[in-house]
Amino acid sequence: MNRKLTATLASIAAMAATIGFSATAEAAGPPCGAQAKACLKLSANTAWLMDNGKVTRGGVPVTVGKPKYPTPVGTFRVQYKDIDHYSKQFHGPMPYSVFFTNTGVAFHQGSLKVQSHGCVHLSHADAVAFFNTLRPGDVVQVVR
Repeated sequence: MNRKLTATLASIAAMAATIGFSATAEAAGPPCGAQAKACLKLSANTAWLMDNGKVTRGGVPVTVGKPKYPTPVGTFRVQYKDIDHYSKQFHGPMPYSVFFTNTGVAFHQGSLKVQSHGCVHLSHADAVAFFNTLRPGDVVQVVR
């Protein structure tokens, strides 16, 4: 009986350690500074909306640029928004676009299964939220 109890307690301790570890990892949150209104982690295909360092939405799944058209890393500012943008260069709709580079890179509604030409694809609901939240001049931080 004592061996069974010891084994059970050891199992519970291992489970608690695992749960504690994942909660700690998740608590780390987005990798961007407090000035960022939008945060994007390329290696995790995840984005967040932020307000003074606190998450207001996310992390949400995204797809980013293909290797030939990588999404740029750095700190940017929202340039402008266009709810019904159409890319003449890549011949496709970009609904709920929030442009944050001067080279045409934007958050917008797009496929979460297909990489882009540098833009950040979001689901419809997330694209609407990013569009409605972000304003010209807001900081967008993109990290690897």
